[in-house]
Amino acid sequence: MIDNIQSIARYNFWDGAPKLGFLRSNYLKKLISFEQSSLIKVLVGQRRVGKSFILRQYIDHLIKSGVEARNTLYINLEYTNFEFISTHTDLANLIDTYFDEFKIKGKLHLFIDEVQRIDQWEKIINSLSQDYTRDIAIYITGSNSEMLSGELSSLLSGRYVKFTVFPFSFDEYVGFNSIEKSRANYIDYLQNGGLPELSNLPNEETKRFYLVALQDTILLRDIVQRYQIKDTGLLLDIFSYLVNNFSTLFSINNVINYFGSKNRKTNYETVSKYIQYLQNTFIIHKCERFDLKGKELLGGNVKYYVNDLAFKNLLFSGNTHGQGYLLENLVYITLLNHGFQTYVGTMRDKEIDFVAIKNDVTIYIQVTYSLEDDSTAKREYSAFSSIKDHYEKWIVSLDDIPKKIQNGIRNVVAWELDDLLDRL
Repeated sequence: MIDNIQSIARYNFWDGAPKLGFLRSNYLKKLISFEQSSLIKVLVGQRRVGKSFILRQYIDHLIKSGVEARNTLYINLEYTNFEFISTHTDLANLIDTYFDEFKIKGKLHLFIDEVQRIDQWEKIINSLSQDYTRDIAIYITGSNSEMLSGELSSLLSGRYVKFTVFPFSFDEYVGFNSIEKSRANYIDYLQNGGLPELSNLPNEETKRFYLVALQDTILLRDIVQRYQIKDTGLLLDIFSYLVNNFSTLFSINNVINYFGSKNRKTNYETVSKYIQYLQNTFIIHKCERFDLKGKELLGGNVKYYVNDLAFKNLLFSGNTHGQGYLLENLVYITLLNHGFQTYVGTMRDKEIDFVAIKNDVTIYIQVTYSLEDDSTAKREYSAFSSIKDHYEKWIVSLDDIPKKIQNGIRNVVAWELDDLLDRL
């Protein structure tokens, strides 16, 4: 085990800081706010959105704040040097050896990337979190939402806090690329997506290769292997269907009928399971409908949105979406990124693109490419006409100069949405 500790030294901070990447300050602030808490900190999100970098940035913050470097232990199960940790017993042995070898005093900050790769990892995390003989702060990441369901949820009920990590926000995108906030740059962001690595790639061809590899990893490793999927082709086709039909009302029966028209047989249970598996990896998100009059969720049709528009624009560009649809998808992800529970609002025969709720704040939001056309403006404003409460009402567009507030409805330019949500 001593040899194993030596083999992972270069991934840790014991003799200097590994690569830290672009500073994700919003996530760091969230972790720092729980710095004195004994809660397990859990970062979840799609692969390659930057969870590992956030952990390393937080380790760097701790050391700069006075924590001994040896009091941090970083484990990334994606790297071959950590393959000796395959079971919860292996992890327990490593931690015991680490405490003994380095005579750890005070709190050990333990970071485990892609923890779900450890067999029965729930047992060791539960044990470490309750071990009163040693002071251990635990930080874990995972790329599947199911990691916090079932047994772990019961074992750790009330003893963890979860943060969902998304691709770069527009604020982060302009910071990473050292550009200004502008309409032109927002449209580039709309096309290129916010996956951190994409901004380092030189052209569309290399970006497409990267996305194909990422898609294959998510679909084949995180879904096909995990759930023992037999019809890999159907899984890919369902993903393609969702990506090409985002922001439109969706029903599983429509999917079955679509595949039937292509002489492809499937059934409700299979399609439903495959869509849930895709959701579990965070590559797509489901947006349910909310009855504005009854103040309750509605069954039936829902909408789906893509976690990053690069999948649509670079991998499935055959069926084109207008800029308004792309903008709607991006506004939805932005709202999630800012911690809003977000739904499609319905009232009588009208639909509100989004009802965004966070603590005591509720916002009704319409999304459109432009309000320059009078008929479009009339349609977007009229969507709010049946709402009688006094919550804020916004129209988000790509207009260069937003119109002034009309009838209490605020017009918001899309590239200023992050700033506006930050101030709430």
